[in-house]
Amino acid sequence: MIKVVKFGGSSLASAEQFRKVRDILLADKKRRYVVPSAPGKRHKSDTKVTDMLYECYALAEAGEEFKPLLRKIRARYNEIISGLKMNLSLDDEFKEIEEQFRGKAGVDYAASRGEYLNGILMSHFIGYEFIDAKEVIRFDSEGNFDAETTNDILKERLKKTERAVIPGFYGATADGRVKTFSRGGSDITGSIVAKACKADLYENWTDVSGFLIADPRIIKNPKGIKVITYRELRELSYMGATVLHEDAIFPVRKEGIPINIKNTNAPEDSGTFIVESTCQKPEFTITGIAGKQGFVAVNIEKDMMNSEIGFGRKVLAAFEENQISFEHVPSGIDTFTVFVHQEEFEGKEQSVLSAIHRLAEPDSIDLEADLSLIAVVGRGMKSTRGTAGRIFSALAHANVNVKMIDQGSSELNVIIGVSNDDFEQAIKAIYDIFVVTRL
Repeated sequence: MIKVVKFGGSSLASAEQFRKVRDILLADKKRRYVVPSAPGKRHKSDTKVTDMLYECYALAEAGEEFKPLLRKIRARYNEIISGLKMNLSLDDEFKEIEEQFRGKAGVDYAASRGEYLNGILMSHFIGYEFIDAKEVIRFDSEGNFDAETTNDILKERLKKTERAVIPGFYGATADGRVKTFSRGGSDITGSIVAKACKADLYENWTDVSGFLIADPRIIKNPKGIKVITYRELRELSYMGATVLHEDAIFPVRKEGIPINIKNTNAPEDSGTFIVESTCQKPEFTITGIAGKQGFVAVNIEKDMMNSEIGFGRKVLAAFEENQISFEHVPSGIDTFTVFVHQEEFEGKEQSVLSAIHRLAEPDSIDLEADLSLIAVVGRGMKSTRGTAGRIFSALAHANVNVKMIDQGSSELNVIIGVSNDDFEQAIKAIYDIFVVTRL
């Protein structure tokens, strides 16, 4: 059995955290491949190493003095090395980084050094082989991730390597130019490594014990989610629930490899398992609640709309012309509503309205701003009668006015539109009826 384990920045922020990671790895010999992030915050007012590197490179690129900040970054690593009582020097690596900064090696190179240095440190500390991600994670000449080439290279390399540390977040083009994933990309690297070695499990270690049913900033001490399917996770992630980088799902999903979100500070917690499918009944009817604020509803009315072929296409073409994507499109016999991000829409609203009039010739258009969308997600909803009724009963009891409802044919989720002012109250009401009182 092979496990790939990825550790986030908070799990590697100090010598104390490094010891916890070592204990986790030694506790299970099946944890053979390790993907580290750069050191994160040691406390709330601290700065992540990656942010320091971005700032340091910006100074270098502007021709300003950057060495004092680079020394601070070096001190962060030396503090960990000293705390672990290791006989290790990163002097040569920092000398190379300084030279590359002076030569304007690029912001991706700069950002990647946090993981690179932590990978070296981690490999020395636990006695695993170090594999530089630039040797095995491939991007094409345009900077797009090359999944097929990466899988071929990585698969061959890991066949020859019993245990290894592969830094997350970056790779390189064929000519050696370092390229990074988006922020949080170490999750993606872990998933890529898991696919290449055909791992039995991908463990993603962070500072929380898995996913929670609702946002803890809104619900006090929400229940955790024990098992969630990839499809449920996709729905919740899209609506703002973030523990795992969204792109980290696809490489392992294709291979049927489960993901286990674990807590470095509470390794005994089972965390959350993310699986392709499961026959396990969820503890509650719903798996999770997530939402986003800041939407506009563009309400279009036209008599006999339902008999006009191509009306919806004409309306949506107005948004496409203005490079605006839509979120949901609920409709009636003579009404058609398009939900869009308010921030994206405001600067182009008159252009969009003009295009709708030109293309679709509606009777009237009305705008409603400051709206929120809430997703209630759960595989248990399909086999439970009256789920939608319970949602609306809870919202009515909480005096929340529902502006929109949209349910997919899969019955996996229900999307509800409410006023921004009612956003938190709505989530509390839904959580209460499904989790607290279970009425």
